[in-house]
Amino acid sequence: MKKFDLVVIGAGPSGYAAAMRALDFKKRVLLIEKNAVGGAGVTNGALSSKTWWELSRDTASFRKSLHRYNLAVPSIRYKDIQQEVQKAVAERKGMLEEHMSALRNSSYAQFLEFMTGEARLIGQHDVEILNGAHKEVVQTEYIILATGSRPRYLPELPIDEKTVMTSEGIENLDDFPESMVIVGAGVIGCEYATIFSGFGRTKVNLIDKGDRILPFEDADVVKIIERNMENNGVLIHRNSRLIHMRIVNGRVEYELEYTDGSRETFNVEKALVSVGRVPNLEDLWDDKVGIDITKRGIHNDDTQTNVPNIFAVGDLTADISLVNVGELEGRYAVEKIFGRPDRKLVYENISTIMFLSPEVAGVGLNETQAQEKGIDYQVVTLEYSTIPRAIAKRNTQGFIKLLVTNDDQMKILGMKVVGNNASSAIQAVALLISMNKGIEELAECVHPHPSITEGIQECVRMLMGKSLFKPLALHSRISCRRFLAGKYEDIVF
Repeated sequence: MKKFDLVVIGAGPSGYAAAMRALDFKKRVLLIEKNAVGGAGVTNGALSSKTWWELSRDTASFRKSLHRYNLAVPSIRYKDIQQEVQKAVAERKGMLEEHMSALRNSSYAQFLEFMTGEARLIGQHDVEILNGAHKEVVQTEYIILATGSRPRYLPELPIDEKTVMTSEGIENLDDFPESMVIVGAGVIGCEYATIFSGFGRTKVNLIDKGDRILPFEDADVVKIIERNMENNGVLIHRNSRLIHMRIVNGRVEYELEYTDGSRETFNVEKALVSVGRVPNLEDLWDDKVGIDITKRGIHNDDTQTNVPNIFAVGDLTADISLVNVGELEGRYAVEKIFGRPDRKLVYENISTIMFLSPEVAGVGLNETQAQEKGIDYQVVTLEYSTIPRAIAKRNTQGFIKLLVTNDDQMKILGMKVVGNNASSAIQAVALLISMNKGIEELAECVHPHPSITEGIQECVRMLMGKSLFKPLALHSRISCRRFLAGKYEDIVF
């Protein structure tokens, strides 16, 4: 029987990162994957959907620019777009597999082994791997569970992954549908609404049970996203509840009930159900192993389950389900097993991005979260129209918003950037949040010109009372306020 220092079950982002970090400790590692290396983060998740988004954004931007060249709108072939996405996925998978192969033919060969199959814990230190008719049991000192998640199914909906789909089936279409309804107005639902409406070939309806999409976001962020969606022809069913959905003559018929009691029936070609994801826990261990689970996933303390030698990372846990978070957790779990992490795992400085129109990036708290926590804060908002780089790009839609503590230290609580290049603008702030630093670190940093990050510097200088633009003079584009005891007040220097 083979023996390992660590067995990692799942070769998605978190599992792959864990296995690679274990090699740094020169530990004997077995990485097990039942499908493809890279997991949903590559094949039908983050990479593929974001490739769709990039191509959709390019298409929408090109269509808007045609009037400059007196050109007609060209035809867009779904198969061409689909093949480009498939190339991106194959490129990433190929690189990961090439990396694994090279490692197994290098000095790391004595430490790394990869097996394809379904893994099951039959004991706290025993793992059974089933690949077809072949069954093998290995022993290990430690185990990291990283089997990821899958789209949540609603049993009352006729999901067949052909007409009514989840993210598992949406990329297997034969052509752009002429119409589509999306159930769920969270991040993923809104991203797909952005993607399909951006190509200009699909009339998109979006079901939202509340009075606005993205209920966890600040109202000023949602306002821009909703406006752009509706300008792109998206119909947002606000304050609506899905009564029933059925497939009729190969199309989707659905009925909504609104908060005023009225009902309405719609007919579209396709439906996408985007109501969250569930962890892949089924048949992962024998009952005698005794791992505790909750409604949201495996219960863990700093990645460690209630079974001391077994750890859980990525989408299996109740923490944030993002690729970068999963990788962070995978690496951290290994460091906790074989070493001593430099610092405790925290989520306050996790950078996020929503692939919408425009893109939305953030780190730390937004205003909604700060107010829910009862935190008094100062906030400055600066529109893209004041930033030279945004003007040069001929797209000034968006803003930068920076939150700091309401005291002399002005420690950074969070930042939100809405607009082009949003994701490239937040990393310096993420670092300062992790260091528990104040804004003075950013005030005199020399940024490249012109760049979007110059807007961050102007926000900082505004809070310090030494900005180039004064809020009093440009109050329609800039604001500097304090939220105290449930009310806003302008900050005047």
